[in-house]
Amino acid sequence: MHNYLIEEVKQMSKEDFIEKIGHVFEDSPWVAEKTYGFVELKGIDQLKELFTSTVFQASEQEQLLLLRAHPDLGAKLEMTEHSVKEQQSVGLNVLSKEEYESFFALNQRYRQRFGFPFIIAVKEHTKESIKEQMQKRVEHSYDKEKEKALKEVCKIAGYRLDQMIKA
Repeated sequence: MHNYLIEEVKQMSKEDFIEKIGHVFEDSPWVAEKTYGFVELKGIDQLKELFTSTVFQASEQEQLLLLRAHPDLGAKLEMTEHSVKEQQSVGLNVLSKEEYESFFALNQRYRQRFGFPFIIAVKEHTKESIKEQMQKRVEHSYDKEKEKALKEVCKIAGYRLDQMIKA
């Protein structure tokens, strides 16, 4: 992963911005494409706010595509490099058989209820607190949970931006 200065980001063409920065949103370069065009980018916090605005102003269909681009937590599927590292950081890649079965069942229940995977900024959690959040959030209403999931997507993208862009 390349590190950029905020000044370099300000100077990027739309194509470069989408290619180099857009991957902070899981397989969803449209977020960067719609965000590009900032008049005076003052810093990384403003960029995070612009991305968040783009996500929350997107159509229902775009929001669902963004949510569905995320992998199930603890799943043994192909994931982006970002997701692999994030899940490894809390041990979701080395679950015991019982833990895996529990996460799998919770993921299935959550996905059946909402139509998208459970999303959480794992940097703020342990695998135990993630499981607790899954158990709690699966009881939310659809609208409440969709909003929470989109906020978590934006947090995840923010952490990824922090790793990529220096002031």
